Formats: sequence, structure tokens, C-alpha cells
Amino acid sequence: MMVLYTATSFKSELNNKGWRLTPQRETILHVFQNLPKGNHLSAEDLYDLLKGRGETISLSTIYRTLKLMARMGILRELELAEGHKHYEINQPYPHHHHHLVCVQCNKTIEFQNESISKIGLKQAEKSGLHLLDCQLTVHTVCHEALRMGWPSLVSSNWSCSQAIAETSGEYLNPD
Repeated sequence: MMVLYTATSFKSELNNKGWRLTPQRETILHVFQNLPKGNHLSAEDLYDLLKGRGETISLSTIYRTLKLMARMGILRELELAEGHKHYEINQPYPHHHHHLVCVQCNKTIEFQNESISKIGLKQAEKSGLHLLDCQLTVHTVCHEALRMGWPSLVSSNWSCSQAIAETSGEYLNPD
């Protein structure tokens, strides 16, 4: 079972692989540990956030660190509708959640479903593997885009009023 990482456990795992816990890696871990539930960051979002705080971390260092942390299972790499990857802290099983994403306005709704997570765990164990992450992304079209005549009558940069009004994702638990 995966545990949530602290700077100490992250440092220990990096050291076991012959790597160091650099100040940049620790800063990035701290940002994701304190990210509000439902928020996802792209590499560019993280870069802008850190730059706004006066941090000097290059975009290439951010990309490398995000990839490393995703391979280690610390972060979840998400393919949402925007066409570039987003990241969030990876919660241990059974707290995995999934995403509904509108392909028009990029509105993202998180939901939990134990059945999906259990299937993922069962298949991993059956194959003798350790589950790091289990995620399902359901690509959708919001009702407002459908009312506007999606796909032919809606411009590519249009966003529905719900997506514009939201500052973080919704969270649903249908179980």
C-alpha cells in the first residue's frame, strides 16, 4: 500500500535510488501537499505559481521533477481535455478518484467509485503487481455546450458559465 509522502520519506526513497532531495524537489512536493482538493496543476501552472512566489525554478526542472514524482507514484499524471498533462498528489488506495471532463469547456468533476478502484487493485494483484494509481477519465460534453449546438456551432475557445464560475473542481461520491 502506498503512503503519502513527507519530505523525509521522499528523501529516503530518492537516496535509495542514488538521487538527492533538492530544494526544488522539496518545494514542488510542498506545493502539491498543500494544493486544495480538486485542483490540478500543469507544469506551466506550477511554474507560474512558483514564479509568483519569487521562486527561481526553471520550467525544464519542473517538467523533470513532475515526471520523476509521477513515476515514483507520488503524483498522479492526468490527461484532461486541455491537451496537456496535469498533476495532483496521489492518494493511497482506496482513496483514488476519477474525472469527468467536458471536452468543450474543460470543466472537470472528480468522483469516487470503489468498484473501479477495486477492479484496478484486483487486476494488479492478480498479475503480481503493486498498484500505484487507478484512474478513469470520462470525456463528456456539458449540457450548455450541447444547447449551444456543440460541436459545429460552438467556437473552440468558448467556455460554459459553470466552468468560468468555478475556481476548483467539483467532487462527487456516487457510492
